[in-house]
Amino acid sequence: MKKILLDTNAFTRLFLGDDRVLEALSGAETVYLSVIVLAELYTGFTGGRREAENRRLLQRFMSKPTVQFLPAGEETASCFAFIKQQLKSSGTPIPLNDVWIAAHSMETGSVLITFDHHFSNVHGLRMWSEG
Repeated sequence: MKKILLDTNAFTRLFLGDDRVLEALSGAETVYLSVIVLAELYTGFTGGRREAENRRLLQRFMSKPTVQFLPAGEETASCFAFIKQQLKSSGTPIPLNDVWIAAHSMETGSVLITFDHHFSNVHGLRMWSEG
């Protein structure tokens, strides 16, 4: 996997020492971090006992040369609309933030590293196998 996108739960598992996520990262040329994932992480950090430490760890991770921050743009919005309509038509909705994360993964052609199985409802999404 040359390009990967980390879901929030994969980032959390990475920092809890999950070797499977670390192994997936080790072979990647580009690791994308979506603005949506970043917002979910900040939300989880806010008010927690380790907020400052978690923010430092996140900033150190984001400063790595292989990590690329993804803002949402016009192409992301177009992918979002396509995915949202496809999920609506098939009667398999997923959480709204996850539609945005899937859109970023499709936009970049990256493999989504996640532990949420509902992403499999998104046709054409390249997903990581937990192995």
